[in-house]
Amino acid sequence: MDDDDDKPRRPVAMLPADLASLSVTELEAAIAAMEAEIARARAGIAAKKGVRSGADALFSFKTEGDDA
Repeated sequence: MDDDDDKPRRPVAMLPADLASLSVTELEAAIAAMEAEIARARAGIAAKKGVRSGADALFSFKTEGDDA
């Protein structure tokens, strides 16, 4: 089990429905922040997949007739 699963989730900041109220600078900053969150999420996914792959490799057992 992952300890992070028990922690409360931080909501991702959302843009207002009316983007016209934001300046170009604010929109660019929001895009940069969201791209950083996407990169962080992708890194988290990669880390979890790496742990899973390692666990699968550790706990996989060859059965009779396996050539691998």
